[in-house]
Amino acid sequence: MVRILRGLAHKYFSDDEAVILSLILVTGTVFVILFGAMLAPAIASLIVAFILQGLVTKLNRLGVPETVSIIGVFLVFLGVLVGFLFGLLPLVWTQVTNLAGEAPRIIRETQSYLELLPDQYPQLISAEAVDSVYRQVSTEVGNMTQWLVSFSLSSIPDLVALLIYVVLVPIMVFFFLKDKTLLLGSIAKLLPPQRPLMLKIWHEVNLQCANYVRGKAVEILIVGGATYIAFKFLGMPYAALLSLLVGLSVVIPYIGAAVVTIPVAMIGLFAFGWGTHFIWVMVVYGIIQGLDGNVLVPLLFSEVNNLHPVAIIIAVLFFGGIWGLWGVFFAIPLATLLKAVFSAWPVKETPPPPAQEVS
Repeated sequence: MVRILRGLAHKYFSDDEAVILSLILVTGTVFVILFGAMLAPAIASLIVAFILQGLVTKLNRLGVPETVSIIGVFLVFLGVLVGFLFGLLPLVWTQVTNLAGEAPRIIRETQSYLELLPDQYPQLISAEAVDSVYRQVSTEVGNMTQWLVSFSLSSIPDLVALLIYVVLVPIMVFFFLKDKTLLLGSIAKLLPPQRPLMLKIWHEVNLQCANYVRGKAVEILIVGGATYIAFKFLGMPYAALLSLLVGLSVVIPYIGAAVVTIPVAMIGLFAFGWGTHFIWVMVVYGIIQGLDGNVLVPLLFSEVNNLHPVAIIIAVLFFGGIWGLWGVFFAIPLATLLKAVFSAWPVKETPPPPAQEVS
């Protein structure tokens, strides 16, 4: 056992920088787990600044002065944030409340559909199973309606937290962009002066994660916008709510698309019935998903090492179990970061020297 551990230590931790980097990663992980909720605005601001830095860098390469680039990109970010808070968010919330108001009708229609299934497929579906499903659906819809009714009273702390985010995040994003060199220089002073391994890993992580995070931001906007336009053209109800869900679903490949297809199909079925209109809605939705997976993703992530589907599922389960919804949302970027670190990690293949025997 000692020989195995000694071999692993020689293979992966023979470099002094590898040991220091391991301590940094472990300390950072523990710090985020313990204080992540408290520092959520700072973490969100850092992620947003990381995304916007790509636009600043591209403008600099085009000859735009850095100060002008930072101010211009920051103003675009403020415009998008204001549009989301005062345009999209109220519209989505209105559609959520309207959907909750139609819950009784949806339940009645669901019951009518379910009651026909035992007669049509008696060997596959029993009346008891239909009753059980109906009770579960009714309970979940009732809980959702009750939550929406009590939202105004029970969510005052959440609204205060949202106001804090709205004020603090833009301020911190601006300073992260403006003082990026100063902040990185301050962190560099804490590290060893000679750090080729850390610089190599930083370059790999920056390349992989930057391309992934910025690509996902563009993918969310394109897929969500295309879905909204298509659903509005087809007369699909709750188009803003569904397009937001479809856009966010691309953050979790495979799983997100499969989950979001259920509400899209259910609302389309209840709105148009089983007919030509419903089929057109699902065909258009399938075309959007197909173009996203086969055209848009290869274009946006050509420089990113793709994760295996099994690795994606494991990452969603693991990080979701640790951090809940935020863990699910950031599971793929975190998994991409880990893969980039492991890809650049030094591995010494030569066996360790034999241990000296003590006489």
